[in-house]
Amino acid sequence: MTLNKNNNIVRKEYLPYARQNIDDEDIESVIQVLTSDYLTTGPAVAEFERAVADYVGSTYAVAFSNGTAALHGACFAAGIADGDEVITTPMTFAASANCVLYQRGKPVFADINPETYNIDPENIRSLITEKTKAIIPVHFTGQPAEMDVIQQIAKDYDLLVIEDAAHALGATYRDQKIGSISDMTMFSFHPVKHITSGEGGMITTDSKALYEKLIQFRSHGITRDADKMIEDHGPWYYEMQFLGFNYRMTDIQAALGTSQLKKLDHFVARRRKYTSTYNEAFQGHDIIQTPVQNESGESSWHLYVIRLDLEKLTVDRKEVFEALIKENIGVNVHYIPVHLLPYYSGLGYQKGICPQAEKLYEEIITLPLFPAMTEDDVNDVITAVNRVIDQYRR
Repeated sequence: MTLNKNNNIVRKEYLPYARQNIDDEDIESVIQVLTSDYLTTGPAVAEFERAVADYVGSTYAVAFSNGTAALHGACFAAGIADGDEVITTPMTFAASANCVLYQRGKPVFADINPETYNIDPENIRSLITEKTKAIIPVHFTGQPAEMDVIQQIAKDYDLLVIEDAAHALGATYRDQKIGSISDMTMFSFHPVKHITSGEGGMITTDSKALYEKLIQFRSHGITRDADKMIEDHGPWYYEMQFLGFNYRMTDIQAALGTSQLKKLDHFVARRRKYTSTYNEAFQGHDIIQTPVQNESGESSWHLYVIRLDLEKLTVDRKEVFEALIKENIGVNVHYIPVHLLPYYSGLGYQKGICPQAEKLYEEIITLPLFPAMTEDDVNDVITAVNRVIDQYRR
């Protein structure tokens, strides 16, 4: 069965699932850096770090070249090493687990809560061993995980908590901004995220010790701090004290990020508005399950994910996906569970260890959601989804 036989499609132009929103103010902020004395490792980075820390309510923020680098830095600062286990969710981008492998640790995948799609705290507890060192909960789609329960588990077993909040800048949990709750929190500034710096990431923390490790790690493990150096040959002198990486953010990126941050609340409000429109349109639908909003938190809605009751359709998710693409609706799927990726299969991770995440993966589609969308764009998505579902209804 095929759709669009007469090219009678909902949209003439392709609507992506996400895209950046750059205005003249953003462009001017970058031009100012390009005409300044600093292009990298200058004052714009420090300004961006301070702005993010102030926004989320943390003491410190450390900028990185991208979110993956930031997670790597967090695992280093947490002391993850050979054989250490870190519990995370498979319903995420690979970076949430890769960062553990970079430190020669072992990712351990806890299954998800089938209602919220976030990591299941009770499953976390059941997987803790004497080798467990940290927990990396992911705020999937922007909805905060159950942080009070996760924090209690971490306290009970003396574990560090590193929040992967790549989706959750602007979200709150029990009236606290995400970024101010755990030992460390990572944000991403990739173009599809809430704000962008082109590429970029950030770790927020209240710990001075972790902050100092992160600062040194992102610059080859080098310090110029006389109080930390073993020797002092003069004003030019520096020491490399451990093997770090060149994960520094440029001033160009940071200037864009600071400009974008000023518009974050507006961006989040638009996302919430369009989410409400989707929810209202699909409310009570017999085939489409809309996302559940956990009462303990307020999502910043990085993604809008629908779940399909495939037993009521004549086709599988792939055909629904392809039909929506033909309607010029740029849908996506978030995510392939990490433990099912070929590299992880090669490490010994097997299908079946996270049945809820695996089932969810087979049934979800991400709909377009970004601040630059118009109401007409949102209505086009709704029209196309309803058309495709009705076409394939049993």
